[in-house]
Amino acid sequence: MTDVPFSSSKPSFSPLRLQGRSLAWQVGAVVLGTLFLALSSYIEVPMLPVPVTMQTFAVTLIGALYGWRLGAVTIAAWLVEGAVGFPVLAGGAAGVQHFVGPTGGYLFAFPIVGALVGWLAERGWNGNRVMLAFAAMLLGNLACLVLGTMWLAIMIGAEQAITFGFLPFIVGGLLKSALGAATLMALPGRAKPANP
Repeated sequence: MTDVPFSSSKPSFSPLRLQGRSLAWQVGAVVLGTLFLALSSYIEVPMLPVPVTMQTFAVTLIGALYGWRLGAVTIAAWLVEGAVGFPVLAGGAAGVQHFVGPTGGYLFAFPIVGALVGWLAERGWNGNRVMLAFAAMLLGNLACLVLGTMWLAIMIGAEQAITFGFLPFIVGGLLKSALGAATLMALPGRAKPANP
C-alpha cells in the first residue's frame, strides 16, 4: 500500500522557498503570480456559458509552488484586480459582473483550489512524488468544477449546469493536472526539502 503523508507541518517541497523569504520577496511573488494568472486567462477556447482557459492550470501550480497561504493570497489578489477593472480574467475580461454571472462560482473557487493544492503539496503531494502531484492537481480541478457547477446550477438548473459547466471540462482538467504535475517534476530543487 502507498504511504500517503498528511502529517508534515512544514513544506516538504518548495522550489521557490517563499516561506523563508522576506516580506518583499513574498510581495514580489504575489505580483508575479498575479501576472502569471492573468496571462493564463488569455489562453482561451470560447465556450458557453463558461470558456475553457489555462486558469486552473495556473491556479493549481501557484498553490503547489507558493504553499496554501501565499497561494490563496496571490489568487485572491488576482481576483481583486479583475473585480476592480484590470483585464486579467478570461480573455481579458474585467469587472465585478463576472463574479455574479455564470463564471462566479469558478472564480470564487480558485483561492480554495489553490489552498487545497498548496496544502497537499506541503504534505508531500508534490514534484517529489509525481503521481501524488497529479492527484493533488486533479483534486484541485475537480473542486473547481464542483463548486463552479453548483453556482451555475442556481442560475440554469442542475442538469444544464452539469451538461455545460462540468462535463466539457473533465478532459481538460485531466490534461492540465498532468501538465501541472510534469511542471512540478521538472523544476530544479525538487528533491531538496524547504528551509525551515
